[in-house]
Amino acid sequence: MRILVVEDEATLRDSLKARLTDSGFTVDVARDGEEGLFAGTEYPLDVAIVDLGLPGLSGLEVIRRLRAAAKTYPILILTARDNWQDKVEGLQAGADDYVAKPFHFEEVLARVQALLRRAGGWASPQLKCGAIVLDTRAQTVSVRGAAVDLTTFEYRILEHLMLRAGEVVSKAELTERLYDQDFERDSNVIEVLIGRLRRKLDPQDELQPIETLRGRGYRFALARDAAG
Repeated sequence: MRILVVEDEATLRDSLKARLTDSGFTVDVARDGEEGLFAGTEYPLDVAIVDLGLPGLSGLEVIRRLRAAAKTYPILILTARDNWQDKVEGLQAGADDYVAKPFHFEEVLARVQALLRRAGGWASPQLKCGAIVLDTRAQTVSVRGAAVDLTTFEYRILEHLMLRAGEVVSKAELTERLYDQDFERDSNVIEVLIGRLRRKLDPQDELQPIETLRGRGYRFALARDAAG
């Protein structure tokens, strides 16, 4: 999952980037509203965290312009303001949720994960598709109740595919979610990781959870549980 943090306070921005990276996200950062608007418009994001009190272009204006540009990914507001009108104004501008400063990182993470689940049409932190269960809180995966050990990159790809279960996800999209902007990308990495995922999730080739659609990308093929 790829996330943008727009925050002018350097210490907080760096802390959020480090902890979100440790939590399995690919993280882009912006120091002000203009940088945030550019990144939010040009980068393939899954979610954005936007501080309302930005210098220059305000957080509210960033959100309005992103929505005007037809960007539909979830947006979480960070605000130091206690005034409920400011929070309402942020939501009306197009944000999906907010966290008031000061906050615990765990609250930010929980709200981001909830926004991602809802954006994918999931109601529960556990993504269940047939025999395969991915727990977004614990970042664990099991098949028929048995734990499956995945690397960080394998988990990121599987989470993205399962959040979008039933949809075709291009190789380019997976690559963008996997790497930072300045990371040298290997065009064969996605194929290698998909192959490893198939062997780990389905060693007997019975479930066939990940389909390859030649020239189009990949699709997580197992149906979502109705409760999800």
